[in-house]
Amino acid sequence: MVRVALVGTYDTKGPEYHFVRKTLASVGVDSLTVDVGILGDSEGVDIDNHAVAAAGGNSLERLRAKKDRGNAVSAMTAGARKVVRDLVDQGAIQGILGLGGTGGTTLVTAVMRALPIGFPKIMVSTVASGDTRQYFGTSDIAMMYSVVDIAGLNSVSMPILANAAGAIAGMAQIEPSVAAAKPVVAATMFGVTTPAVQAARARLEALGYEVLVFHATGIGGASMESLVDAGMIVGVLDLTTTELADELVGGVFSAGESRLTAAGRAGIPQVISFGALDMVNFGPVESVPAEFRERNLHVHNASVTLMRTSVDESRVLGRRIAERLSAAKGDVTVVIPLGGISAIDADGQPFHDPAADAALFGAFEANVAPQVTLLKRQAHINDPELAVEMADLLHEQISGQRDKGHNG
Repeated sequence: MVRVALVGTYDTKGPEYHFVRKTLASVGVDSLTVDVGILGDSEGVDIDNHAVAAAGGNSLERLRAKKDRGNAVSAMTAGARKVVRDLVDQGAIQGILGLGGTGGTTLVTAVMRALPIGFPKIMVSTVASGDTRQYFGTSDIAMMYSVVDIAGLNSVSMPILANAAGAIAGMAQIEPSVAAAKPVVAATMFGVTTPAVQAARARLEALGYEVLVFHATGIGGASMESLVDAGMIVGVLDLTTTELADELVGGVFSAGESRLTAAGRAGIPQVISFGALDMVNFGPVESVPAEFRERNLHVHNASVTLMRTSVDESRVLGRRIAERLSAAKGDVTVVIPLGGISAIDADGQPFHDPAADAALFGAFEANVAPQVTLLKRQAHINDPELAVEMADLLHEQISGQRDKGHNG
């Protein structure tokens, strides 16, 4: 029988969880209840809060005695992660569902983030309509807005909870169709580098790879780094490194300071370029910070305004990329497209700035370690021939056909 874990604070959300359990049973789906509450005693649950605390190396009595809510939540999160991950590894559950406000959402989504990509996860939350990045991380959690607080069963909450139960039931019962295993490579793309990535992807697929393309919007790059850390990727075509510009200047698409580090730590092959480092991303034009209003701005659409990176910013970016790639344990090839690094960085386009590009490339070359292979090409980044060459370079590195060396 298909079984879903219902993880949450049964001391405050017991009736709601039992309603979900009853709804699941009505469609033939079993459930396993896991109590992560701290204050109350578990009643009518399968895995009580004492067992969860013990799984994290604590006792519930000791956590209560300390009267430190933050410490107790961290301890219960650790225990719940172990309990639920063990259930997943044993094949004992086929999905997980949680209900909560800010505290419950924080705890249960932390458990969900520890589970594999593709494992069904639904969180019904009072905070699902706001900024949810802290809860998602790089996981594939599905969040439903509860509309009203999860505090009683009523004419609004009951259909929402029933919908959540139906959704997780359907997800848990689906047997995903998985294609024959192929080596997996990652590629990064932005709208202004799409032609390059499409050409490279076609070439890599023809060479026998499965290609995962990540939209370089901050969370996209972070997701790629996470999958590399998880050991799912054999090589990276990081053609679009634009997120580093947002990290430096304060744009909305930063992937954080760990961007461009996971593949280096893992020692897997990388082919890198400078795609869309000519731009920093902001929201609607009125949201651009006042200090940037006189800069070279380009309205990409109603929701995104681009700002051209300056000579000084480009110089810093070149140095930062060189430092991160110089620490890599595996093969790294960097391709410099001298004809432009985005669709709007070409002769006659609004972000064409040879001085800024030269500062970017020069700072990189001056600071990069000699073991990094550096190739310069008189081509635009979206030149399909260049894209195919980068795909071939990655294939050569993965298959061990290419010698390392800084060859200018």
